[in-house]
Amino acid sequence: MTRAAQLIRDGGLVAFPTETVYGLGANALDDKAVARIFQVKGRPSSSPLIVHVTDEEMARSVTAEWPEIARSLAARFWPGPLTLVLPKAASIPDIVTAGLNTVGVRVPAHPIAHELIRRAGLPIAAPSANRFTEVSPTTADHVRAVLGDRVDTIIDGGPTQVGIESTVVSLVRAQPAILRPGMITARELEHATGVPWTSNPTGANLSESPGLHPRHYAPRTAFYVLERGQTRPKGRGLILDMPHDPIAYAATLYARVRQADAEGWDWIAVNKPPDAPEWAGILDRLRRATTPR
Repeated sequence: MTRAAQLIRDGGLVAFPTETVYGLGANALDDKAVARIFQVKGRPSSSPLIVHVTDEEMARSVTAEWPEIARSLAARFWPGPLTLVLPKAASIPDIVTAGLNTVGVRVPAHPIAHELIRRAGLPIAAPSANRFTEVSPTTADHVRAVLGDRVDTIIDGGPTQVGIESTVVSLVRAQPAILRPGMITARELEHATGVPWTSNPTGANLSESPGLHPRHYAPRTAFYVLERGQTRPKGRGLILDMPHDPIAYAATLYARVRQADAEGWDWIAVNKPPDAPEWAGILDRLRRATTPR
């Protein structure tokens, strides 16, 4: 961990576990280090990064404003899979935020992620540790298979627990909005803040949050979400037998898709989960991964 923290301070790239997926981290205050993230992932500059911090104090250091709603959400959900989009501090380079004047920030719940940030002594910008638009990694082996020696070190913390990326919310709009759904639901956000929330707000653009590109989280094999009674695709395929509980489903989704992707099928599919609030983050990932028919 000491070496990994020093690599971050020296402008290196470190893949590390969070409770959601494995991240590809660099010093969020170093534009040259952050540029390496985009290069290694093949990520367009229009897609912003999330800044990971140890606590509310560090979050305040990378934001220009900290309204009461941010305090309420941080108290309820941090450490955890919730990213807050707020006006950015001048110390955050434009490359981190896709040129916007806002920044997404969160406190990860994984002890290794927390300790890495603490020892580095600075905020860490980190998207998922994979190639852009492909399936996010939930184990260190996933990172090794895709990025190999293109990163300076990979910290193995075992499988991630949540399994899909964080809920991203905007606190700079007239009404707070969910930009990217995750495993924290609109109902939970409304209960924590006492105000109504909107999802998929009008006027949202691809640069406002990571994970908004139409094609994302996708395997190389054709992938489908099957409605009840829908005809199966032609060819030799596999319908994944997924858990009925959303928490267990999210925790295993990416690993199951990755495994099937390596098995040489003509197509992979899942049956469509329930259209319910607790499934919103999963349905979002499935929709963006689906191959057009």
